[in-house]
Parts: sequence; C-alpha cells; structure tokens
Amino acid sequence: MYKSDVLIIGTGIAGLTTAIHLAQKSPHLSITLVSKTQKEECNTRYAQGGIAAVWDLKEDDLNKHIADTLDAGDDLCDEKIVRIVIEEGPKRVQEMIDWGTRFDKDENQHYDLAKEGGHSEHRILHYRDLTGAEIERALLEKISTFQNVKILEHYYAIDILTQHHLGYNVTRVMSDIECYGCYLLNLQNLQVETHLAKITVLATGGSGQIYKATTNPIIATGDGVAMMYRAKGHVENMEFVQFHPTSLYNPNGENPCFLISEAVRGFGAILKTKKGEEFMHKYDSRLSLAPRDIVARAIDSEMKVSGDEFVYLDCTHLDKKEFVAHFPTISSKCISIGINPLESYIPVVPAQHYMCGGIRVDEFGKTSIKNLFACGECTSSGLHGANRLASNSLLEGAVFGYRVAQVINDSISNIQLNSSLPEWDAQGTKDPKEMVLITQSIKELKDIMSYYVGIVRSNVRLKRALDRLHLLYIETESLYHSTTLSPQLCELRNLITNGYLVARSAELRRESRGLHYTTDYPVKHSFQQDTLL
Repeated sequence: MYKSDVLIIGTGIAGLTTAIHLAQKSPHLSITLVSKTQKEECNTRYAQGGIAAVWDLKEDDLNKHIADTLDAGDDLCDEKIVRIVIEEGPKRVQEMIDWGTRFDKDENQHYDLAKEGGHSEHRILHYRDLTGAEIERALLEKISTFQNVKILEHYYAIDILTQHHLGYNVTRVMSDIECYGCYLLNLQNLQVETHLAKITVLATGGSGQIYKATTNPIIATGDGVAMMYRAKGHVENMEFVQFHPTSLYNPNGENPCFLISEAVRGFGAILKTKKGEEFMHKYDSRLSLAPRDIVARAIDSEMKVSGDEFVYLDCTHLDKKEFVAHFPTISSKCISIGINPLESYIPVVPAQHYMCGGIRVDEFGKTSIKNLFACGECTSSGLHGANRLASNSLLEGAVFGYRVAQVINDSISNIQLNSSLPEWDAQGTKDPKEMVLITQSIKELKDIMSYYVGIVRSNVRLKRALDRLHLLYIETESLYHSTTLSPQLCELRNLITNGYLVARSAELRRESRGLHYTTDYPVKHSFQQDTLL
C-alpha cells in the first residue's frame, strides 16, 4: 500500500502543470504522477498546430478570442468558463515560456502567430509543427527540478477508490461520494497496487481509440472518463466527438492516422474534390477556415456524393521555403509515402481527434466526487461546448492545471488520508488463455463506433450501436471478473464504456448541434442543454 498527498493520473500538459504549481507552492507535499507508458507519451506530445492566446494586443483582443470560442461552441459553452480560460491564458503561456518552452519567431524576433479555422485573428503560438512535443519537453524538464515529485512510469490506473471499496452501496445520486486514491496495475510485474492519496487528480486525456480512423496515440483509451463513470461520478456531453477534417489518407491504414494540421489551412492550403474543384463555398463563407465541425461534415458530404475515399488539400501555390520551414514533419511524412505536397495535392479524410465532453468539472476542476479533481481533455469544463475551437485545448490544460493546484494548496491541510482501504483481491481468477478475444473485441468496437456513431448519425444507427455495445460489455465483464488483469483487458473495458457513453449521449440529444449531427433531428434547439450521465 503506497501513500501520497496528491496522486495525479496523467503526464500531459494538464497533469504536469498541476504538479509544477503544487510543487512550487507546497514543497512539503508528496506528489505522485502516473504514466501508463513512458512519461512523455501522452496526447499533448502529438499536438501539432499550437496554443491559442491573445498575444498581439494591437491586432487582437480578449473579446475577439472569447467570441470566436463561443461561436465555435454553438451556444453550448459556459461563457464564465470561456472568459476565465481566455483571460488567464496569456499568463499561463508566459509561464511555459519562462519554463523553457520555445515558440517560433519571425525575422524581427516577434512571435510568428498563426491563424486557424474559426479564429478571427492570428493568435496561435507554435513551434514548427511539433508544438505539443516542445511543450511536453519543457514541462518534463521543469518537473524534474522538484524533489517532492515522483513519476511512476508503466503504471495503469484501474479504478478510483471510493466508499464502494469499503463495502457501501454507492449510487449516482449520492452527493457525498469520496475518493481515497486509485488501484494501479504495475505493468512491470502485472501486480495490482493500492495507491492512497488525500487528493486525486485525473488528467488522463481523451478516448480517441474508440474509432478506426483517429489521430490519437494508442494510449488514448478514455481511462479517466471510464473510471469516473464506474465510480458513479458525473459525466456529460460525450456525444460531441470532434473529427479533424484533414488526416492524411493512407490506403494501407495507419494507427494513429497522421494529422495534417489545421495550421496548414491557416497557411493558405485549399480543400478540393478529387476532380480538383473547390467546394467549401457551398457550406460556409469562411471556406477552408470554417470551424472543424463544418469542414468535417462538408468533406463527409462530398465523399458520400462522389463515392471517393478522400478529398484533396492543395498546397501547391504556397511558398515552398516557408512551407517546409513551418511544417517540416508534415513535409517529410508526405514525401515518405511518395507525395510532394508542393507539387501534388495531399489526399485527406476526417479522423476522430478530440473529445469535447467528459468528466463534469467546475471552474476549479472539482468533480462530483469529493477530493477528486480533473483537468484537460478528460473533462467537460464548459470551454468547448458543442465544438472545440482549434488550439484551445492546450490552453485549457494549462489554465485548469493552475486552478486545480491553487484549490488543492488551499484545502489539502483539512483532508485526512484514509488507510482502511482493502488490497486488490485477485482470488479465483486465472491467466487469460485467448488474447484474440480481447483484440477482436477492440476491432469490433471500432467498427461499431465508426459505422454507426460517426460524423452523421441517426436513431436507427445509434440503437444498433447500443445493442452491439451491450453484448461486448457483457462478454468483457465476464473476462474481467474471471481472468487476471492485463493492460489490454483494462483498455478494452474502458473503450467499451466510452463508446457506450458517446452513443447513449448522442441518443439523448434530439437535435443537431456542433459536432453532433443527426438526420432525425437536423435542427438545433433554441435553448442550451447538457446530456448528463
């Protein structure tokens, strides 16, 4: 049994920012960070485009960024949260710069601000097309300077510890559920360890692996959301799955799909059909720089009408030297599969990219479970509403990481560690003999979600998805309770839970709004609505 003052699950921008601010202000606290693989492997690392913040006050202002965010969120954002994140964002970005994060500058040594879909001004700070990796590098270097922070690598979070593990009947309507820590699977020896903490923070990222075509790394299995739901905590707005309009089409298949950043369209690239004809004018006056939900549906519509498997992104008219300087990774990737992006069109397709819903939190990252906080992509904070504005996600992680740390610093002295939790009981379980049962179920899940709960939905498709997900759930729970744990089995269990939450939330939302479009209810309601599960 292991003990910490604060246990943080996840080592992306949200988890690391929380830990850094905690360690700076309270060096007496013992802080444990948990990564299911290497500490640098997280969703943050794969963010290409950049981080949005009002930087050039001569050309931009906070109200413009707020308005752009509210517009992209399609009337489902919490304006209070939007203002908090946008107004506090520049200070959090400056902190990252002070901690060693590098962003590209022009010849005058001013930050080279980019413009992306849905933004009215140039306000995206970036480092080539590797912004997330650069931020992750700087944050990991900063966290290594603190003596009171320990990072556990290759540990998989299984379940949040609550009164349920003390023998009490915990229900979703209870207002006094408490978190005491987490069961962690040590992937080095496959032993389950009990990790107790006064406060636990979920910063586990999104659930991008529930679809076949996804830009997310293979670790994005929605672990935090699934744990929260099993612990009877509140989860909301899971139907709002953002599909990035432009992942690189690869006929041989790739997991994850390679992302052609939004910044490429911000740089001037134009979407065209396979016949080489522009089409975005039929869908939005902002053309290729419309918000992602609009662009993704437009591409999906064009592909269905034509029967083509992809559309094109035309970069051939762009400045060759500048393009390679801004997008070296994208250029190299395209060339590696035989496409010179400055001479030939890039074939692109929509792919699942970001979760706008998740664990319900307030403006300080508090969840419905006491002593349990959450921040980053695993949450539904109210910032994104029905559709995330490009490059707002890294900003959200930084702002909420700071706010979570402040509340913990102010309150942790009043919280006692509960040491009466039982150790993990593996009696009666056997080693799994057929791993094919797990791998095939994951494939089946991805097919169900891709075919029935994709960019365009219907009541018939959603019912079929829920029926098949229920069968997968029954089969997987039987495996879970009869065999010893493996990371593959735990991930399958969490993926099925996330798939169910997305499909069930989509079924409950009887309108089309933002990222959720249904042929049965094509009109948006005139009032705000959350789907709380």
